[in-house]
This record gives sequence, structure tokens and C-alpha cells, in this order.
Amino acid sequence: MAAASYDASPVLIVGAGPTGLAAAMSLARAHISVRLIDKALQPDPHSRAIGIQARTLELLEQHRLIEPFLELGHRARAANLYSNGQRLARLDFDPLQTRYPYVLFLDQAVTERLLTEHLATLGVNIQRGVELTMFAQGSAGLSATLQHADGRSETVHPSYLIAADGAHSAIRHRLGMSFAGKTFEQTFLLADLQAETDWSDDEFHIFASGEGLAALFPMGAGRYRLIADHPAMPASPDGSGETAPKVAAPAPAPSLEECRALAARRIHHPVKFADLTWATHFHLNSRMVEQLRVERVFLAGDAAHVHSPAGAQGMNTGIQEAFNLGWKLARVMKGHAPDRLLDSYHLERHPIERDVLRQTSFVTHMAEADHGPLKLLREHVMPALAALGPLRDAARLTVSELSIQYRRSPLTLERVLDGGPRAGERAPDALVHVVDGPLGRAPGIGCIFDLHDPALFSLFLLVAPVAPNEAPLDPAASRHAARDADLDRLSDAIERLLPGAVRIWRISDTTGEGAPPLSESYGRTRPAFYLMRPDGYICARGRPASDLNGLLRHCEAWFARSVTPQQAAG
Repeated sequence: MAAASYDASPVLIVGAGPTGLAAAMSLARAHISVRLIDKALQPDPHSRAIGIQARTLELLEQHRLIEPFLELGHRARAANLYSNGQRLARLDFDPLQTRYPYVLFLDQAVTERLLTEHLATLGVNIQRGVELTMFAQGSAGLSATLQHADGRSETVHPSYLIAADGAHSAIRHRLGMSFAGKTFEQTFLLADLQAETDWSDDEFHIFASGEGLAALFPMGAGRYRLIADHPAMPASPDGSGETAPKVAAPAPAPSLEECRALAARRIHHPVKFADLTWATHFHLNSRMVEQLRVERVFLAGDAAHVHSPAGAQGMNTGIQEAFNLGWKLARVMKGHAPDRLLDSYHLERHPIERDVLRQTSFVTHMAEADHGPLKLLREHVMPALAALGPLRDAARLTVSELSIQYRRSPLTLERVLDGGPRAGERAPDALVHVVDGPLGRAPGIGCIFDLHDPALFSLFLLVAPVAPNEAPLDPAASRHAARDADLDRLSDAIERLLPGAVRIWRISDTTGEGAPPLSESYGRTRPAFYLMRPDGYICARGRPASDLNGLLRHCEAWFARSVTPQQAAG
């Protein structure tokens, strides 16, 4: 368990998949005590979700965890869509303004191992063979019963409960929550195998035909993931289904010959399959809950939403939900923020989940259509749309999840500046000259992502470089002095309002490689401030002189309790 700096019971996280692991990691980094349980005695060895998007990779970088993912994963820089053997569209990710312009393909089992190993360095280990069998919440808080593999029963009283226990979530069922949506009529085939083809292995391919749908994703070293629809089979008994084949349908596993025959009918391109290592059938569902918070219980990942794997959005959505929730729980549990901050988890994430369900369902239906308007759209309209630059850009940003934003969230304070990310948008990386920083940080060159600590807020004060030949009595020097005084007042006020929860960096433009210039990523207004949330999104921006009081009122309303804006302003 991670050491806690406050008097509170641990957060109980049920489910040690990517979502539960990310939630535990976010909380542990903020020194919140957590208990992570999973009823399975061993992690599932089979890969399910395999695609890691650019935005998730950026967040892993900020958690100082990116290197092993890049070392073990396989990069795909473009997607291709075919219909009856003819390529309709190609979407390349190179133009994305990120250090990760690709989809990283990596077995989910490996992703879970890397997250587990990193979590152990934070003092948290998974307790396996432990099942949540009952829980209740009331005025006295939460009470939960845990059943251990050795038959021992345990009663615990966690501060909060995070349900990351998958598509068949027992916690969701216990709460009596609706899981509204639909089940696709088809079942789907999944297979991991070797494939020999003349295609470059840094692209993936989706094939639509009257025969059905097939997709081929490169995993590196000649390994591929094959996914294809299949004749209808009985759905899972409770109708909730899976976003991934965690429970195989009651039918024989697909054979290598079946995969070869399917490819011959649908792919229309020379490809030779061999060495089938794992295969299964599974059902697709498109379902979600209507509420992500029920008092002290929060739902995340597959427990909250399941959908088609089109676009490789599911696992990424769950991980980003965990990072969204983790810092808010930490802030409230330490007594530094009002309880209503936790309501913003649903307000921010539920619309994103709804959009993901709509988009993945539409893409799946369009790719499968063998007649009617959807087939017409796929074969005649989409190629014309794909030729339009703005639409290609929008598609890249959507697939990579770099377009996710919280501009309508009550946590955002937006003031108009000359360029740069708006409040609620992702904070992009940038190369900067550090003029001054916390922890005795000496001036030098750095990147925004390197400066940000995902356990804390980061306040970036953007200043213009001072010309070395400016004399103290020059009008320009006087203007700089006035601006420095505004920045000092802002810095002092924010430190009093958010003690121990914010790192303040005074930065200016520089030249070099490794990230875009500061003016390209954050606009040209100087001086300016950007307040970055622990989960890597801008929650406020503005000008130090005119927007100080608005910033203090905003932070006091959502992120602080013990100091008023008047006290903070001195």
C-alpha cells in the first residue's frame, strides 16, 4: 500500500486491468492509500485490446513510464480501408502534432505487466484471489465484504470504491444500474498468428466486402492480429457482452484453416497465415451506464461502457478515465477541495464515452454494410471526403484521442489569448527555456511534459526573453519590471491558495529540437499564464495583470478549501 499523508481509509479498486491499474497509479503518485484487488489468481495471458493511442502515450510519458512501452510495442503510422479489394482511403498519422504520431500495438497482457511493475515501485501490489462479494453505502460511509481464495472473509471500510471490474461488473449489477444499448447480431473472430505479405508492417488494414468484414493489425516480427465478423451465435446470457473476448462464445475456437479461408474470401491480397497462437469468438456490444458516480462508488472502463473495437478506443478511454478521476479523488480526500469536484468526473467523461459509442458503432455498421445507404456512403462518399484535408485532420485527431477536451466543463476558466490551447484542451508539449522553477531548478532548456508532475498542478508563466543589452532605466526594462511584479503576485497568490499542490515554472521561448517551439504550441501572448491540471489538461489561462482575481476565485471554488481568494491575494 502507498504511504498516506492524511488520516483516511484506502480507496478500494476492484479489477486489475488497465483501468484499475491506471487508477491505482494516479492515486499512489498523489500519496493516496489504495487497495487493488482482482478475483483472478493470475493475469489473463491472452491479448485483448492491443492499440495504444497517441494521447495515452503522452500521459504515460508524463507518468515517466513511456520507455518500456516504446521498446516493446509496434508502431503503425497509417490505416487503410478497402472495399471489395479496392482501397478507398488511407489515413496517415505523421501530421499529428505529437511525439507519438502512430498507433502503438502491444498485447494488453504486456500493457498490464508494465503498469503492474510500475505500480509496485509506488508501493502498491495487486491482491489476487480476492473478490468483492457485497458492499453497502450510507451515512456512515462504505462497507464491503471481501472473499479470499483461501476461504477467509474480510470486512473493510474504504473511503471510496472504484469499479474497474469489466463488462460483467458485479458492482454495476449490485447498484442495479441500467447498461443500456444493443448487441450486434454478428459474432466476431479474433486470431493471433504469423502473416506473410508484401505490405509494410507499419500500416494496418480494414477490409469490407459483401462476404463480411476483416481487419489485420501488425504486432511486429511478422505477427498479426486478425479480426473478422462471423455468422450469428448466441449472445452472452446477461446481454452485457464484451468489448473484447474475455469470455469465448460456446463454439470451437477458430482454426488456422478457417482464418486462411476467410482471408482468401475477404482480403483480396496475397497473404499467407501460419503459426496460430490463440483464437476465439466473441460478441460485440454497444452499451453504457447513465451515471458514473453513485455516492462513493465510481464506474470506469468496461464496467461503465462497452463498444466495438473499431478505432482502438476502449482501453485508452478507460485509462484516461482513471487519470481524470485519480487527481480529483486525491484532492478531495486530502481535504483541499469540495466534494462537488468529484461530480465533474461524470460531467467530463460521460459525453466522451457517449461519443465513442456512437462513432465506433457507426464505423462498424458502415464497414459491414453489403447494401443500402451505408454501403453507398462507404464506397462513394467516403473516398471523396477522405481527400479533403480538414476532414483527414479531424479523423487523425479523433482516432489518436488528441481531440478530447473539456471546454464545457465547469473546471475551465477561459480567457482569450493570441493562440495556444484553450482552457479544457490538452496541454501540448513544447520546448522552453526555464527562467525559474521549483525545487531549485536552475535555468536551462526543457520540455513541458518533463516539467509537469501528474500528482500536482503546474502553473506555467510565459514571459518574453529579456534582451541582454537592456539598461535598467530603459522603458523596455521598466515594462519588464512591471510585468515581473504581476507574475510575482500571481505566483505568491496561487502558492497560498494551493499549498503543496502546484509547481510554478517561469518559461520563455527558445530554439532547439525535441518538441515544438513554445510560441507554436502556446501562442504569442506575453506575459501569460496556463494552469495545467494533474491529468494534463489546461484548466485556466489568461493574463497575469487582468485575470489574477478571476483565477483565484476559480481555484478557490473548485480546487481549494482552506484559503479564500482574498487571503491568497494578500
